[in-house]
Amino acid sequence: MNNNTASDDSMLREPSDFSLVLGGPLYQLWLRCGLVRPPMDLLKRRIIFISLIAWLPLLALSLIGGDTTGVSDTFLRDLETHVRLLVALPCLIGAELVVHQRLRSAVKQFIERGIVGPDELPRFNAAIQSAMRLRNSMVLEGGLLVFVYTVGHWIWRTHIALDQTTWYAVAGDSGLHLTRAGWWNAFVSVPIFQFILLRWCLRLVLWWQLLWRVSRLNLRLMPTHPDRAGGIGFLGNSTYAFLPILFAEGSMLAALIASRIFYDGAHLTEFKTDIFFTVLFLVATILAPVLMFLPVLIRTKLQGRREYGFLANRYAQEFDEKWVRNPAAGDPLMGSADIQSLADMANSYAVVQSMRPVPFSWETVTHLTIVTVAPILPLLLTMMPLEKIVDHLIKTLF
Repeated sequence: MNNNTASDDSMLREPSDFSLVLGGPLYQLWLRCGLVRPPMDLLKRRIIFISLIAWLPLLALSLIGGDTTGVSDTFLRDLETHVRLLVALPCLIGAELVVHQRLRSAVKQFIERGIVGPDELPRFNAAIQSAMRLRNSMVLEGGLLVFVYTVGHWIWRTHIALDQTTWYAVAGDSGLHLTRAGWWNAFVSVPIFQFILLRWCLRLVLWWQLLWRVSRLNLRLMPTHPDRAGGIGFLGNSTYAFLPILFAEGSMLAALIASRIFYDGAHLTEFKTDIFFTVLFLVATILAPVLMFLPVLIRTKLQGRREYGFLANRYAQEFDEKWVRNPAAGDPLMGSADIQSLADMANSYAVVQSMRPVPFSWETVTHLTIVTVAPILPLLLTMMPLEKIVDHLIKTLF
């Protein structure tokens, strides 16, 4: 009994190692199938295997099936399916390694930088343990699987699948009848993609929950920290871990728009509102977890302005008294450290004044936006030749 208690106390005292991706039923399945070597090795093998399982049978069955001979919407012309399974899906799988490395390091820095003090370590580790239990939950991932084969399949049949004869279905009086390639698409390819995507949504919720609980701790934030974020500016950099996910989402949006342009005669400018709000939503979703620290950063800045304001006022009064009102005849002004100290005090107060209420900068927002929009940029070629685009960029930059 005493040994167990001692072990529990030790666990609470020492910082827990954290990973948002090392765990869960799917991870255990990959271990058993040889698709992962701890912690996250064999990434290329996973990407190739899962992508080919989702895409290659569709190609083979659509070529040899002959169920939809003569239709215009052939498998090879289906840009959305190709981008979804050959671009977006590999990005979503590859994101696991990046997220594992970056977020693991970010969580450790709360301890390494002394932001979480010894008194708050038990609560900090409790938050980590809670997130890891949910990450490993068989109920949650099982629920995602059930959702994919029920609600997800219904959404695909009613909102995504076309009401006409295509490579995956034949339109009839009684509705759509799936071809052999269509059966694989509906019950293997689409569910694989939906499950991986929804699994990332769940992990983002877990990341949000962890950071929310950490933000409620009594953190040791420094208003004069050079990162202008009280010392937790590393959280802003942690959002770059989700760049592959943003690129995957941007790719799917680009494929959807490209299909409408190439096959339905639409124009890129018709989608500018959709592009704007979709990109805004995606970037905001990635930044939302670190916004949990907004209240504590605002409190830290206000407190820092008050405390360093008093300190600066006291130093300025003593400086004025010593060098202006009652200068000592024996104290040379040249070479005195007091003037440099006054400048340092002014710089410290300026740092407090420039402290951001969020742990990221506009530069971070710009980078996330660029990665999300990048897959859509080639569609500009549908509006003007490449030479004109390059010429316009050169004139804009130079």
